[in-house]
Amino acid sequence: MMDTNFPASISTPAATIDEVIMQLTAIVEWSKQNNSRMGYFAALYRKVTIQVKKGIQENYFDDGLRMERLDVIFANRYIRACYQYQIGQTPTQSWVRAFDATQHWWPIVLQHLLLGMNAHINLDLGIAAAESVPPEELQNLKGDFEKINQVLASLVGGVQSELAEIWPILGFFNRYLGSVETAIINFSMEKARDAAWSFAEQLSPLADEQRQQVIAEKDDMMALFSRVISHPGFYGSLILGIIRLGERGTTRQRIEILE
Repeated sequence: MMDTNFPASISTPAATIDEVIMQLTAIVEWSKQNNSRMGYFAALYRKVTIQVKKGIQENYFDDGLRMERLDVIFANRYIRACYQYQIGQTPTQSWVRAFDATQHWWPIVLQHLLLGMNAHINLDLGIAAAESVPPEELQNLKGDFEKINQVLASLVGGVQSELAEIWPILGFFNRYLGSVETAIINFSMEKARDAAWSFAEQLSPLADEQRQQVIAEKDDMMALFSRVISHPGFYGSLILGIIRLGERGTTRQRIEILE
């Protein structure tokens, strides 16, 4: 796919967390103008980034400068993947699967979010952690790395409410099964971040050529896993189809709800 109207401002890597937020805003606004489902994950990700910035400002993290460096490296992988895809280049296969899904009508909003999280947390996060500090300093990063779990967990309830606006029946499940659902989401996120940390430990001591080979192998694995998210078997797909038929609003309206 190629879109020459995609914001050129994101072609240059962000250098600060404020620039990250500006570039994510550009993706969100382009998505709203073009009714692109790419805006679903971008809107959620911008919200997370704003929370991370707030945490840095309030000295929530042990080392704010180091956390900003990690956040910028991490975000640039997503932003660069967006730009590559839109100008006809090929990002990592995990992102290709996530972006390809945005071209289709049937995936529900939650699937789009999960496909983005699969590429960004299961692949990009470990890479960003390994790149943000020298190998001998990686263990010093672990405390702040784990604090990100708490930032994400604090947003789960809000995301549930937003998805309930898009699919009203979800409101029923949120009322009666909300605590269970939240626990499951938080557990899944925590497991994903634990795996990302293990991946960072694996990458950190490697020379560049070895590192790129390991990244490519991990990318292949995560691209395969994206198929499970997109096609969860006959009964899973049937349920998702029912949810999709009940989702309300235009693509732009859904993005605005997720904002």
